[in-house]
Amino acid sequence: MYKIIRPVLFLFSPENAHKIAFGGLKLAKKLGLKPLLNSIYNPKTLKSETELFGLKFPNKVGIAAGLDKNAEVYDMLGSFGFGHIEIGTVTPKAQPGNPKPRSFRLTKDKALINRMGFNNNGIEAVVKQLKKRNNKLIIGGNIGKNTLTPNEDALNDYIACFNGLYDHVDYIVVNVSCPNITDLRKLQDQDSLELILTTLDELRQQKQHKKPVLLKISPDLNDLQIDETLEVVEKCNIDGVIVANTTIRRDNLLSDNNKIDSIGNGGLSGKPLFEKTLEMIDYINNKTEDKLPIIGVGGVFTPDDAVKMLTAGASLVQLFTGFIYEGPAIAKRINKIIRLLQM
Repeated sequence: MYKIIRPVLFLFSPENAHKIAFGGLKLAKKLGLKPLLNSIYNPKTLKSETELFGLKFPNKVGIAAGLDKNAEVYDMLGSFGFGHIEIGTVTPKAQPGNPKPRSFRLTKDKALINRMGFNNNGIEAVVKQLKKRNNKLIIGGNIGKNTLTPNEDALNDYIACFNGLYDHVDYIVVNVSCPNITDLRKLQDQDSLELILTTLDELRQQKQHKKPVLLKISPDLNDLQIDETLEVVEKCNIDGVIVANTTIRRDNLLSDNNKIDSIGNGGLSGKPLFEKTLEMIDYINNKTEDKLPIIGVGGVFTPDDAVKMLTAGASLVQLFTGFIYEGPAIAKRINKIIRLLQM
């Protein structure tokens, strides 16, 4: 079915296609179609519960941050067989993001380039949506700073999002690696990163229930930078890492160079990121002696991709671009193979 729908959606810009798809999901919910979708895409026979960070994930396949920024359709996405949904990136105040156009397809590469810029409705609106939760789907909250907040004040934004989301999500993800916010990635430097993560860990210790805090890292880090990041992660009691965010690199793409140049800046996601993500997962897993939980995201399009990521050391995988290109049945296909292989 999606093979018929996708060419129609791809007639629209990525951002407009996203709005159309979300509108369809909201309509399906109003029409009471969620149980039907569950029966088709999320049969109980494919349940493969995985315990990680003290949480019980229904399966190993999730949706990455960036798709459901404002927590509008997480329950409908769960009906497609995803075991967890990561909402956000959420900032304290609502913001429109970068000027349009800001999202572009590279169909030959099965990739996207985006410079959305943390467009979202702000913490209050997102919390209002999350209060509607009524199922066991695991929800993560990805947090960042507002674009207009200077880096020297960024800590306050992360604190505001952390405190605002904490009671409404199952885990928190700190995003300092997105390439689409001016100077944000400077917060990956050891001192800045340690200040943010230490503060959030101290806040967490004051909460009644301890929830996992993860760090999303960039695929553009070299080995030395990865090592430094892992030192901070250990020092600050961070529970795991998400590997990886989008990349600023444009290596070995099939798309026309003139088209790529005309698009300009932005984070690349999708199939071209897969090998680099796999390499980073393997490196981090070996460096930490399989002791640091890793969620792998970047270029997962097939069950074989997911299996390779899990074999390399990821405990869970997430999809974003793969979901857009492959459609709602992708989680079901991956879960079938994972269940068959007893991974």
